[in-house]
Amino acid sequence: MKFVKNALGRLVPDEVNGQKQIPFKGVGKHRPTGRKHAPMISSCIDYPADGNKMLTSIKDALKKCGLKNGMTISTHHHFRNGDLVAQMIFDAAAELGVKNLRWAPSASFECHSSLIKYLEDGTIRHIEGSMNGALGRFTSEGKMKGIGILRSHGGRYQAIQDGELKIDIAVIAAPTADPFGNATGDRGPAACGLLGFALADSQYADKVVVVTDNIVPFPCIPWQIHGNYVDFVVKIDKVGISEKIVSGTTEITKSPDRLLLAEWTAKFCDEAGIIQNGFSFQAGAGGTALSIGIYFADILRERGMKSRWARGGSNKYLVKMMEDGLVDYILDGQTFDLEGVRSMRENPGHVNTSPFTSYNYHGKGNFASMIDVVILGATEVDVNFNANVVTHSDGCLLHGIGGWQNCIFSKCTILPIPLFRDRIPVIRDACTTICGPGELIDVIVTERGIAINPLRKDLIAKMKNSNLPIKTIKQLKDEAEAICGKPDNPEFTKDPVAIIKWVDGTVIDTVWKIKK
Repeated sequence: MKFVKNALGRLVPDEVNGQKQIPFKGVGKHRPTGRKHAPMISSCIDYPADGNKMLTSIKDALKKCGLKNGMTISTHHHFRNGDLVAQMIFDAAAELGVKNLRWAPSASFECHSSLIKYLEDGTIRHIEGSMNGALGRFTSEGKMKGIGILRSHGGRYQAIQDGELKIDIAVIAAPTADPFGNATGDRGPAACGLLGFALADSQYADKVVVVTDNIVPFPCIPWQIHGNYVDFVVKIDKVGISEKIVSGTTEITKSPDRLLLAEWTAKFCDEAGIIQNGFSFQAGAGGTALSIGIYFADILRERGMKSRWARGGSNKYLVKMMEDGLVDYILDGQTFDLEGVRSMRENPGHVNTSPFTSYNYHGKGNFASMIDVVILGATEVDVNFNANVVTHSDGCLLHGIGGWQNCIFSKCTILPIPLFRDRIPVIRDACTTICGPGELIDVIVTERGIAINPLRKDLIAKMKNSNLPIKTIKQLKDEAEAICGKPDNPEFTKDPVAIIKWVDGTVIDTVWKIKK
């Protein structure tokens, strides 16, 4: 395997799993050529005239799709830790004796740790998608036969659309569907909200299977997945556990330090002139981010203003802001609790979106760069404002990228993060893994002070007379090390276990095997 240095000076392989790779060239430096990928042309001759595409089992559907060694199977993660279908797929594949499959989930969760046995026995060769929890540790220890590929949500759509990630069989778990294959996620016993992460899979995969536990007569309205893309429909007893779609705490934080982060972040946005009538914002579903949303709501209510639109992950606090008249529209990319699911059914202003509209970098624009402010987390930040969201300071791969890379193209990207976790400084000389280049990270908010990227001279000027504790990133790093000491760097072998793709399909960094 040959390695080259990319524009950030990181060593990245020039070929992964038999595919040539392009090293990261810099933000906005890579322009794609060619045409979008397309599946084979289909004909109505091969499908039932009455529209009934029902089969009796997932195993039967995989056989009808022509499953064989080396194929790529994709799944989506709208059920998050309540997904039940991925296990059924690979149980069936193992029974059929198929090997060396590439699994391309839009994300994995701890509920998928049981699939490790299929990575060990060769049923699954490698994963192209987030590798969370036990799957991440398995990968970091060098136990996966192929090299993992991590992409953002938008990067996944880009890779499928561009033909970089060719899906043979997409299996879409849907809370409600009709026999023709129209499907929705906003209703049914296992309602999970939207199904936007499965849109690319339905459009570009060679074969598409919808799996549901709630069949309704044609037409399934609204349809988030169009039956015209679907080959087969399978009804099972239970498709997912909707209560486990919950992300983050879904409750505002009670931690004094994190409440301080939320307060300072909101004050920063206010003093910088970001919060104004018609502004747009996006925040996560963790306790700190939810608390920031509460501060935003209070400011808007007090001044008689409203936000034109907010990007979701939707949750009960964001829904309340809309129902209280403080937000016109929620453009939802992922539903994080059951109040979000209810709102999607009931509120016309709660719109389901997909990574195509929100995040796809190889499109004619997307929503991400239009957002006035986005508030995100990170596992590490370095003195050049580069940030990491996939590995921890021990080097172990434990998280996916999600929409994080896509979101940092907003007009202002703020990372409220603790100065240290478990007495390990979060701000470092160099990130263990770079997921986003520092030029796109504008502000770091910690409980000991706020650092503004020197590139944002406009924000520095606006905050010149602020009472907030504005410091340099180096000052924050020095304070953390004065308290905790200088952290040791993790030790790696020279064996790559995964690569991190940038939003344009280039390789921004390599994840290395950890030394035990």
